[in-house]
Amino acid sequence: MRLGELKNIIEGTAEPAFVLDANGHVVAWNRSARATFGVNEADAVGLHCSDLLHGIDECGKRCSHDCAIQKQALNNIPLKSYDIQLNADGERRWFSMVVTTVGDGQARASYTIHIAKPIDVQKRFELVLRDLIMKETDLSAAGASKLLAAERSPSGFTELTKRELEVLKLIADGKTTAVIADVLFISKTTVNNHVRHILKKLNANSRLEAVRRAEQARLI
Repeated sequence: MRLGELKNIIEGTAEPAFVLDANGHVVAWNRSARATFGVNEADAVGLHCSDLLHGIDECGKRCSHDCAIQKQALNNIPLKSYDIQLNADGERRWFSMVVTTVGDGQARASYTIHIAKPIDVQKRFELVLRDLIMKETDLSAAGASKLLAAERSPSGFTELTKRELEVLKLIADGKTTAVIADVLFISKTTVNNHVRHILKKLNANSRLEAVRRAEQARLI
């Protein structure tokens, strides 16, 4: 499908919508996106989506150039809609994002269409409800988030290898690097390498933060 046709498609929706190329850069930006996000098409085109909208999911993970959703979309893996907080004309607002892949006649998709449905009031209510559940029960933030369908967070799309999941589960159980190495029959250096990859993929600064985000996104 030609880029001009994609522009016509997104102009046909009243919701904010934009098109990304295979590298995550904006190639089309509709009128509603201009009005909602306060950015003109000329300024948006060419920017990476994460640099433009500064998305943060409900697990606290910030959007980056290493986007798991974009990778899965371009590999023709169907995605459910997900909730994301975006920079909307200087304010942080919640949106439900729908992603559709568009091919160019070849095996791999070449573009992704993103349609952002504003859900700010609904999302704020969910977060207040989550805090209330935590206050009135013994549930942690992760447990309360599970009740409110935290799998809609983009963190839930993060691709961890089987070994990384094994390491992360052992970390969640409080195991040290040395113990993890013994359990998995690998070296401590290999364990630390896995941990570095996990922290990067989950955009976490510590093992504890990685476990929290993984629990909220139901990865473990």
